[in-house]
Amino acid sequence: MGFFAFLGAFTFLYTLAYIVLLAFLDCDLRLKVAEMVGKKIAAVRGKVIWIVGASSGIGEQLAVNLAKGGAKLVLSARRRDELERVKAACLAANPSLQHQDIFILPMDLLQVDNHRFQLNEVLRHFGTLDVLVNNAGRSQRAAWETVDTIVDRQLFELNVFSIVSLSRVVVSYFAQRSPTLEGHIAVTSSIAGLLGAPFSPSYTGSKHAIHGYFESLRSEKLGTNLKITLLCPGPVHTAFLAESFTGVPGEKFNQTVQETDKRMTPERCGELCAIAIANELYEGWMALFPILPVVYLMTYFPNMGRIIFKFIGPRQLQKLRDSKTTVETSKSSDPVS
Repeated sequence: MGFFAFLGAFTFLYTLAYIVLLAFLDCDLRLKVAEMVGKKIAAVRGKVIWIVGASSGIGEQLAVNLAKGGAKLVLSARRRDELERVKAACLAANPSLQHQDIFILPMDLLQVDNHRFQLNEVLRHFGTLDVLVNNAGRSQRAAWETVDTIVDRQLFELNVFSIVSLSRVVVSYFAQRSPTLEGHIAVTSSIAGLLGAPFSPSYTGSKHAIHGYFESLRSEKLGTNLKITLLCPGPVHTAFLAESFTGVPGEKFNQTVQETDKRMTPERCGELCAIAIANELYEGWMALFPILPVVYLMTYFPNMGRIIFKFIGPRQLQKLRDSKTTVETSKSSDPVS
């Protein structure tokens, strides 16, 4: 066997083995290795971590996992009563934490003029801040051509500009505190930030924008101690569909996630996010089969992925994500014949 034939066979077998392995994983390989042999979540012990979007779903479970690890938490969202419930769950998860170790700071992230004041409230309570976790945001279900531009702007204000605003305030604080920018910013993006998710045009655009903003920040701060972690969950069992934007201003999607839908549990997603933060990973993907192999395919073999997508068709792609057809459109359902 010639060298190039051997190389081709090795590449084929390596790729095949990788694909088979991905069928049994619920996260990317780097994150799985970190879970197995990397730092434990307890590496966050004593750190002050501010979670924005902590009242339910992934944010709630992330808070519980970080509390188990011994972190001191700032919990932010609009609903104080839900934050109180999450605080109680965190204290129950780690009895060694004291009441004052978890600070509730209700906030509307869209009110960007308050961001500096809210950071000062965190500093007043704890005296420092080590990690900011931007977990706020809403999803969307709508056909691309039906979306009003007002919805595009509203979704970007929440999913992008408010997050960037708060992060700039916090990065400025890190810079004032230390010339080496000692600090950590984590942002909940999405698998939709890595590829083009159908029937969520504004949402997909917003998550791609998040990657652009924070990869730019990462490049700009090379050589400093500023850590940036982009968290990319796939479908998760939360109430996100009911609150999702549509294409119409002011309208909510109002569909529910079913127990039979193939989605990751928020508990597992929160655990994986906590592991990614504890290990200061650049990026973490969390998704079940077949979403995870699809992400690898579109990342490393995009031309092949587009050909496969063309034959699968948008309706089947939608079902991969939502376990059903959530957006009806007469011209987008059929694969190429």
